[in-house]
Amino acid sequence: MQHGKIIKVSGPLVVAKGIENARLFDTVLVSDLELLGEIIEVTDDEAAIQVYEETSGIKLGEKVVSQYRPLSIELGPGILSSMLDGIGRDLQEFALQEGYYLTRGAKITTLSTTQSWYFHPIAKIGQHVVAGDYLGYVMENKFKHYIMVPEGITGTVNWIADGDYTITEKIATVLDDTEQEQPVTMRQYWPIRKQRPYKRKGLPEAPLVTGQRVIDTFFPVAKGGTACIPGPFGSGKTVVQHQLAKWSNSDVVVYIGCGERGNEMTDVLYEFPELIDPKTKEPLMNKTVLIANTSNMPVAAREASIYTGMSIAEYFRDMGYDVSLMADSTSRWAEALREMSGRLEEMPGDEGYPAYLASRLAQVYERAGIVYCQGSDTREGSVTMIGAVSPAGGDLSEPVTQATLRVAKVFWALDSSLAYSRHFPAINWLESYSLYQEKIDNYMRKHINRNFAKYRKRAMALLKEEQQLQEIVQLIGKDGLSDFEILKLEIARMLREDFLQQNAFVEEDTFTSHTKQLLMLSCIMEFFAEARDALMHDHVYIADILNAESIQRIAQMKFVDENELDTIRRIIADNKEELEQIAESLKEDQIIEGI
Repeated sequence: MQHGKIIKVSGPLVVAKGIENARLFDTVLVSDLELLGEIIEVTDDEAAIQVYEETSGIKLGEKVVSQYRPLSIELGPGILSSMLDGIGRDLQEFALQEGYYLTRGAKITTLSTTQSWYFHPIAKIGQHVVAGDYLGYVMENKFKHYIMVPEGITGTVNWIADGDYTITEKIATVLDDTEQEQPVTMRQYWPIRKQRPYKRKGLPEAPLVTGQRVIDTFFPVAKGGTACIPGPFGSGKTVVQHQLAKWSNSDVVVYIGCGERGNEMTDVLYEFPELIDPKTKEPLMNKTVLIANTSNMPVAAREASIYTGMSIAEYFRDMGYDVSLMADSTSRWAEALREMSGRLEEMPGDEGYPAYLASRLAQVYERAGIVYCQGSDTREGSVTMIGAVSPAGGDLSEPVTQATLRVAKVFWALDSSLAYSRHFPAINWLESYSLYQEKIDNYMRKHINRNFAKYRKRAMALLKEEQQLQEIVQLIGKDGLSDFEILKLEIARMLREDFLQQNAFVEEDTFTSHTKQLLMLSCIMEFFAEARDALMHDHVYIADILNAESIQRIAQMKFVDENELDTIRRIIADNKEELEQIAESLKEDQIIEGI
């Protein structure tokens, strides 16, 4: 086999000459240190290689050896609750073998080849199976990790195991159409840039429950949907993604720290093992895969980390699970594309990003979705992708944000002024939108309450009108408003402070179910309706309404425990009773004055 020779080194870009049968996206081992790289451009007998490790000290003339296979991720039992780097190496095993600092050329696998797993068979001998069918499962942290027939294998089960096996040992054999036995292990490899196959895609209809009121009520994302969170530094992108990872009703969470600060991944590592998943009652870390490629790790590996995370998410999707994929942030991934494009001397696009930035982003986001999985049964699985975008200075007109908005169906616009005023989540309700709103409204009518959408529309109309009224107040003062307009301002304030604003550190407020959200919203809107009627028909003074005890009771709703929602129902009844008493007392005063 002919080895190539290095003829140019420019940061993470290495150019080699003479690689035999060089193919695009093949992995290569660069220099005597055997650094992992990937061919990203081939011209004549030269190949440009993106190296995923530090290249300082590499000399011209050193050898480059092609592996003749694309960059792939190892999939199988043991991947849950692990922490991987951008190219799939287990960082915990890395620390044990190499120490706490990244060592160039370290050969660390994704999965342990020595750990045994008890394989429970599902398929029967003589059963006809196709790619994607369940052969059996292993219990991983009380999670059913299904072992499926790999892609490209179809036939009859000839033998199947039952007992303890490692991921490299044979657990079944399938007799194919040519009467040849195909061995199957619990481990499989998948090229990270290739989308995993499925029967067909479905339409996202059910909501991804996040427990964040501004999201679930006003700007929901559907399971299998796509969302983006753009915002300036310090506006709370990472905090929102942490909340979604903690509380979303997904079966598996894949969290990608792509180019972000190391302390953010440290927070995840400390918090997730201590948090209890409300769905499984197990530590949240048991259903999480972390992929860390922080700002001090090799830049080129940022590009691979997104594809690695998506391949893992699709693997669990194919088992029939709902997966949430958090990418924090795609701006850092785009910066890696820009750096490699610049070193390749390609014609730059807007702000130096490559001209193919939008198509690369679309290729990633289109891999999300709800699908009918491969196999003989009719199971469904989904991948919901939520990507953070970090535009410089909060400029939403920059290329990464604009390219993301073209493919993402939900836009959560983070506002630095809200963040600095301690309003969390700092999602601007006047700029954000969700293209799943109509489908989610239909779901809410069927499964939660037929009035949910009605309350939401009325509340959003009040929030929009508040902005116009505030402009009038700034010009001529509050005295220029009518009593009804002053009431609208007060209700809008209650919506902002008592409904939209949440405290992530208060147990009762950090997560809110759909039922509680409905009760809270209906409480505010029913109070508005009662107060409006009292103001218009009973001639109650606006000052009496603004001083009502009901406003204080409404402010305490968010701190009601999920198991005590009758408390909110009593608040709704008490509010109506208090306003009726105010009207009655006013009538009595008027009668006395008349006498």
